[in-house]
Amino acid sequence: MEIVNPIMSTPLTKAAELYRGKAKSVFATQDPHRLIIEYRNDTSAFDGAKVAQLERKGEVNNKINAFVMEKICAEGTETHFLRLIDATHSEVHALKMIPVECVVRNVCAGSMAKKLGIDEGKVLPTPVYELFFKSDGLHDPMINESHAIALGWADAATLAEMKTLTLKVNDVLKPLFAKAGITLVDYKLEFGRRTDNGALVLGDEFSPDGCRLWDSATGEKMDKDRFRRDLGDVIAYYTEVGKRLGVANI
Repeated sequence: MEIVNPIMSTPLTKAAELYRGKAKSVFATQDPHRLIIEYRNDTSAFDGAKVAQLERKGEVNNKINAFVMEKICAEGTETHFLRLIDATHSEVHALKMIPVECVVRNVCAGSMAKKLGIDEGKVLPTPVYELFFKSDGLHDPMINESHAIALGWADAATLAEMKTLTLKVNDVLKPLFAKAGITLVDYKLEFGRRTDNGALVLGDEFSPDGCRLWDSATGEKMDKDRFRRDLGDVIAYYTEVGKRLGVANI
């Protein structure tokens, strides 16, 4: 697969698959600092216990992610995203990922509601910020900064920067989704260091797979909970999210 990259004088070539996740594949190119991500139609929940193929899911998530990443970058937070290649592929900076997920909760839902015995839907006066160790085998356990430092996953300065960047992203995305009539309930972010210059940047993806999105007027779920809870019409709602945001050709 040969792709023209305006940043390079020669085309990028999709090479060996470096990583195959639950819904994305990461491919090497002839440039060690550029990768190609393929968004697949695979869908899973509960750490892979529930799986399915959903038509157009890869395309919809790829386009929503590109739109959101460009908005985040325009507001001053660097991401690994470079450009859309086609409907299901994107070009990104190569990163050395930090195995710590940053979760922001603007509304109480999901595991927070269950653990604390709080009804879903309680609007939080300030965002709740949480850390989780990225491990499917361990079901992504909640951790604190001391765990991450003691176990060598990240140092204190990196963790502080991750928190600052995450809350900065929240300040961008909450009003973006609110303008589209969508409540940004919660979401996760992942960070890594660029392999070419060591900069800490936002990686992974931002799509309805990794956040909770509710219709602001009706409370209707518009995210992966539709798959988790067998609510149906998963991709129809994902597509509606994209249309409301203004994602082109979705």
